Amino acid sequence: MKAAARELGDLRQRWPTPSRPRAIVFLGAGGIVRDAHLPAYRRAQLPLAGCFDLDPARARELAREWGIPRVFGSLAEALDTPDVVFDLALPPAAVLATVEALPDGAVALIQKPMGLDLRDATRIRAACRRKRLIAAVNFQLRFSPQMLALRDALERGWLGRAVELEVQVNCRMPWENWPFLAGLERMEIALHSIHYLDLMRALLGEPRSVWARTVKHPRAAHLASSRTSAILDFGDDVRCALSVNHHHMHGPKHQRSHLRLEGLDGAALAVLGVNLDYPRGRPDELEFALDGVEWRALELVGNWFPDAFAGPMCNLQRFAAGEDARLHTSVEDAWRTMALVEALYESDRSGGTALPRDGEPA
Repeated sequence: MKAAARELGDLRQRWPTPSRPRAIVFLGAGGIVRDAHLPAYRRAQLPLAGCFDLDPARARELAREWGIPRVFGSLAEALDTPDVVFDLALPPAAVLATVEALPDGAVALIQKPMGLDLRDATRIRAACRRKRLIAAVNFQLRFSPQMLALRDALERGWLGRAVELEVQVNCRMPWENWPFLAGLERMEIALHSIHYLDLMRALLGEPRSVWARTVKHPRAAHLASSRTSAILDFGDDVRCALSVNHHHMHGPKHQRSHLRLEGLDGAALAVLGVNLDYPRGRPDELEFALDGVEWRALELVGNWFPDAFAGPMCNLQRFAAGEDARLHTSVEDAWRTMALVEALYESDRSGGTALPRDGEPA
């Protein structure tokens, strides 16, 4: 198919909404709910049922600001609400206990990551199986307008077989905005680069093996790590790499936040604007080069933050109602992303190949 016949505007950028949406109960009323979940759900016209937080004042403030009809006085009271979707907007350490408390057969969206580590994720998966939950994990980057379009173009064969995938982030991230990060044993890969790793799986499938190094920065020594280099092995003629530096302190000119995907017949470059001048961010961008034609930009209908956050919820609700055949970020699929994260940390722990010392045979 020639490039002229390929209308970029036909590419998918939104996930369809459920025809009969269930109301949503928030378990957790923190900043991610205010800044991302609620704006996205409002645009998608998804109904709200109530919210609960261990800090009642925070829950009441959120309810007043967004018109949430009910503030629950306890977790048990919130979980007693029938015919709703539970949105678990919780830190990783709180996920397992909350999943264990959900009613059998409940529909739930779990904030990423899926627990603290792979052992935690395995316990969460077991609880979801035992309780017969319809549960997904909020790996929302897959559902951003630009990534839906990119995946659509790839699945249509516009780029040919993918042979090159690279994510590069070089920015100034204000980690001081999240004091709780200082106490975590794992930080950068588990909480940030996990988005890109999950997307790499969605685009290329399961890697055969990984190599990784994640390190501190002298000006953020209180964090477990905040810079990462990784290579994912998808075969002998596919290159997949991740390079992340959150401590670029030298102005905006040479900041980077992009994903580049090249196939045998075309290429795409996506700018992830949220990392540039966080938290205000900049608009996302997506360009394609097809059949040797000059790069063309797709006009996007929204950004990763907050628009992507409607996607996992809509897919979950549509799957529960029988409108979608596949739950794309199910706990079963999300466990694979957690396994990838675990492999990267194991690679970092085990170290690389040492160079021969002087005097040793080559």
